[in-house]
Amino acid sequence: MVVSVLEEMRIKGLGVIDDAVVELSSGFTAVTGETGAGKTMVVTSLGLLMGGRADAGYVRAGAPAAVVEGRISLPPGAPAARRAEEAGAELDEGALLVSRTVSAEGRSRAHVGGRSVPAGLLAELGEELVAVHGQTDQQGLLRPARQRQALDRYAGEAVAGPLAEYEEAYRRLRAVQAELAELTTRARERAQEADLLRFGLEEIAAAEPRAGEDAELDAEAERLGHADALASAAAAAHGALAGDPADPGGLDAGTLVAGAHRALQGVHGHDPALAQLADRLGEVGILLGDIAQELAAYADALDADPLRLAAVEERRATLAHLVRKYADPAAAAGSAEAGCAGVLAWAARGAARLAELEGDDDRIGELTAARDELRARLSRLAAALTEARTQAAKRFADAVTEELAQLAMPHARILVDVRQTEAPGGADGPDALALDGRHVAVGPHGADEVELLLAPHPGAQPRPIAKGASGGELSRVMLAVEVVFAGAAPVPTYLFDEVDAGVGGKAAVEVGRRLAKLADSAQVVVVTHLPQVAAFADRHLVVEKTSDGSITSSGVRSVHGEGRVRELSRMLAGQEDSSLARAHAEELLATAARLGGRGA
Repeated sequence: MVVSVLEEMRIKGLGVIDDAVVELSSGFTAVTGETGAGKTMVVTSLGLLMGGRADAGYVRAGAPAAVVEGRISLPPGAPAARRAEEAGAELDEGALLVSRTVSAEGRSRAHVGGRSVPAGLLAELGEELVAVHGQTDQQGLLRPARQRQALDRYAGEAVAGPLAEYEEAYRRLRAVQAELAELTTRARERAQEADLLRFGLEEIAAAEPRAGEDAELDAEAERLGHADALASAAAAAHGALAGDPADPGGLDAGTLVAGAHRALQGVHGHDPALAQLADRLGEVGILLGDIAQELAAYADALDADPLRLAAVEERRATLAHLVRKYADPAAAAGSAEAGCAGVLAWAARGAARLAELEGDDDRIGELTAARDELRARLSRLAAALTEARTQAAKRFADAVTEELAQLAMPHARILVDVRQTEAPGGADGPDALALDGRHVAVGPHGADEVELLLAPHPGAQPRPIAKGASGGELSRVMLAVEVVFAGAAPVPTYLFDEVDAGVGGKAAVEVGRRLAKLADSAQVVVVTHLPQVAAFADRHLVVEKTSDGSITSSGVRSVHGEGRVRELSRMLAGQEDSSLARAHAEELLATAARLGGRGA
């Protein structure tokens, strides 16, 4: 029972399609048409609706933009419906309206349920709703990495669980190995750096500089170097203010100010303004007395000691040496990193770095232990992955072999080879693990290499499918793989783009019947050039190309009854009205009705 159905698509201005409506059925829909008519544009349209890459080259010549609109019926509570509603989309009577516009300049816009959304949301919905398979997918599946992914997808949680744990542990191991390699390979450089730091810290510790000490010493050196001149100036100033004891009759500033104050004291009561001036003169006299005392004390304390001056200059030279070596040369004078402050800042940073370097040995020990623990854990997880993949490989091979029997390859046999390779660097290689007593190469997804092998008939040696299958056999193998996937991880809609290439005759009939059987549980849309396949469809769409002389465009129409017989005749013989082709077409429809319940 199909729970979600892509009901229709409208395509405008895309490639050779001018304006077409593609109405799809809930079962098996076949899309046919002449070469170049635009069948591939149907696949491209669905790819755009499901978040595929936008390309300005898709836009029809002369059109401003290509527009694809789709209507998808969704049951209430479906994951895709919930995700769309979380993005603010609204359902229209249980249907989700999706559109994608690509401008001629390459700009892309996406809408879901009336809301503008990023194209990434369409891709999320596409993973839930549609699986697109074409000839490029077949070529991709020939690569061993894709075959491993296919097996993991089929195995489901049996592989997904340990694989997630393995991938996380592998990422951690790579990080630990990188840090460990950096520490061990740079051991000599780190030892030299540590020696330089120790020397510098010892030199600074021996000098014991203080923040601001260099400025204090500069001031003291300036004072000691001019002690005699300073003492003479202080004595002269003191005499001018307080008088010279050797000249009792001499005038001094203190005496003159005192006389002026006394002259005003007698009359200051007659005028407030004069009283204020008298008060200020009194304050000046007090201030002059204080300054005179301080000048006397300064002169007495000033010591022109040449030994102290020599000591100061020696200390200044020591500090200047440290500043040149360790302070930031770009620091401006007076900044936090200038002078002694810069030396002390370097010492703080150096001590921290030295502690870090001296802790490297401990860190190397910790990392080595962590690496060994992670390698042991990865070995266990890799073994678990190998076991899970090996078990899934047997089931997968049997299921695909059974499908091949339904696709006119009754004697073919598929095998899935799960193997490991020896690590090129042995036990010491960065990507080597001990597994079953061997040192095998591992990667981010485990230790296993997976390859699909085909034995097309009894007695044939199994060979990789890329080498052991003809074109038609390869198409059927890939279709069988996809059908097995459909049973393991079903989605509501499958689109197959000429996966029947290279198939003909009886095998083509079996491909059609198998696709019809798949349509019992899912919506199946097949772009095909084989009438044997198209005859099994519940709905038959024809992409037609028309031309008015200079402009070629394509449209899509549904055919049934006589129209379907004519289309199958064209596909069989290239002649819609050939009596032999019509008879063969009618026979195909009857055969499809008998074998698959379709073809009416």
